[in-house]
Amino acid sequence: MEQTKPSFFFLVILSAFMAFTSLSTDVYLPAMPLLQDDLGGSAALTITSFLVGFAIAQLIWGPISDRVGRRVPLALGALLFLVGSVGCALSGSMEMVITFRVMQAVGACVGPMLSRAMVRDLYTSSQAAAMLSTLVLIMAVAPIVAPLLGAFLMGIGGWRWIFWLMAVIAVLLFLSVHFLPETLPAEKRSAASLGTAFRNYGRLVRMKPFMMNTLSVTFFYVAVYAFITESPAIYIRHFGVDPQYYGLLFGVNIIGVAAVSSLNRALVNRFSLAALLKAATSAAAVFSLWLLADGLTGTLGLWGIVVPMLFVFSMNGIIAACSNAAALAQVPDEVTGSAAALIGSLQYGSGMISSALLAMSSDGSPAAMCIIIAVSVALSAITSFFTHSAPMKEGK
Repeated sequence: MEQTKPSFFFLVILSAFMAFTSLSTDVYLPAMPLLQDDLGGSAALTITSFLVGFAIAQLIWGPISDRVGRRVPLALGALLFLVGSVGCALSGSMEMVITFRVMQAVGACVGPMLSRAMVRDLYTSSQAAAMLSTLVLIMAVAPIVAPLLGAFLMGIGGWRWIFWLMAVIAVLLFLSVHFLPETLPAEKRSAASLGTAFRNYGRLVRMKPFMMNTLSVTFFYVAVYAFITESPAIYIRHFGVDPQYYGLLFGVNIIGVAAVSSLNRALVNRFSLAALLKAATSAAAVFSLWLLADGLTGTLGLWGIVVPMLFVFSMNGIIAACSNAAALAQVPDEVTGSAAALIGSLQYGSGMISSALLAMSSDGSPAAMCIIIAVSVALSAITSFFTHSAPMKEGK
């Protein structure tokens, strides 16, 4: 396939779909304490339920996209996200919010999954890693702005306004699908039945190069979601940070990811994806030890969490792009959608592990969060040393 330079509009739309997760979680993180006070129950379950739906639904959408192409599932996903957002905004109980969050997740998971698949449709492994880093750079604005916007909307209209904002975004994304090209032409689509397509997951699990890259990013995302889930309580309740300033502290991490992603665009042309993954996970492991030490002792207080977490979180700019590109480079074209779905299912489903561990161990201090992050990042680093560079394919 001949390499073409993507249009800026194409990059912006794919970045927006990749940002579905941030739009679905980060924008209402500052409102979680208020949501819980208003409706009762556990606001943390609204994240857990979202991640459950997000992880499972991808496994269904992946084979479907391999059969019908990428655009139709993207449009349907945006519509489901719209219905879920409106349902959350109108909910009168925590149970209703949790239910509609699952519907949001079933729609939202299509965006990041098929954005990766569309990049794989068009680019070779190292070029795909550079492209994914470019997408991260553009989408970085979402998790920076989202908590700030969420805090602003909460201040003027309450937490329901946040879900109305999500509904508006869903409409815009649905309309944007019209402007996306179909990256999986009919002649390259899977002709297998859906039953056979689902059995491809067993085939993918047995592919060691694919799974080692996938497990490395999965372990890292256990750490990422431990921070996303617990940081509002740690920053706002334990350290007494104002909700609007929490958005700023959270946004600093995304700036770090954007900076490292920019660097990664150059690095992928000089080093193998496997070497970059090993270096990034090892660096993250070192900084997570600093985070663990301060989380247990409290020596530096708030900044003893903020600063090392910035370095750990920033490594995602290399880890996600390189592991995803290396993993997808190992699979045949006709199962790319299924492979992207399995990566996404494990990557984002890792948040269920984080939530469960925090529910069992958190006492309101940073200790439990920091232990989970340190152990998970160490496992990510260890797994990365069992990966190897994907074979370079001819330019697509």
